[in-house]
Parts: sequence; structure tokens; C-alpha cells
Amino acid sequence: MAQPSKLRRRTPRRPAHCPDDLLDYAKMPFGVARRCVGRPPKDNLSTWTVTDDWPERVPVTSTELDVFEAWFGDVFDELFGPCQ
Repeated sequence: MAQPSKLRRRTPRRPAHCPDDLLDYAKMPFGVARRCVGRPPKDNLSTWTVTDDWPERVPVTSTELDVFEAWFGDVFDELFGPCQ
């Protein structure tokens, strides 16, 4: 395969002006309800029942506890108080 005769360096194009708020551009105005598009469900969901088949005590490893404490430690402290 032959090499291209002239290599051009591609630089990404940047807009001249960026909006100040990049997160709220798609928010609906207050009081406007979103409508779900699509067909309605086949079953009547009000007749469904949810059952819980988990055991009374769920085993958790010490590694899993370490991960939860690392990521959610501040939330746990706020909910349950600091560790003693």
C-alpha cells in the first residue's frame, strides 16, 4: 500500500463561542409535562405484584464493604453518624 503523498494534520474545529451553561440546555420549562412517546404497555401494570425472594441475611464480603466505605463513606456518616 502506497503512502499518501501529502500528510495533512487534522485539528478539531472549535466553536468561536461556547455557551455558559452546557447542562441545562434541554430542560423543559416549569409546568410543562413530558409526554411519553410510544405505545401503551400490553398488560395492566396496576395488577402486578412484586415479591421478594432474597434471604433474610445477605452475605457481604469484606472487600465489598471496603468498596462501599470508600465511595459512600461520607453518605453513611451523614445517615448513621461517624464510626466509633
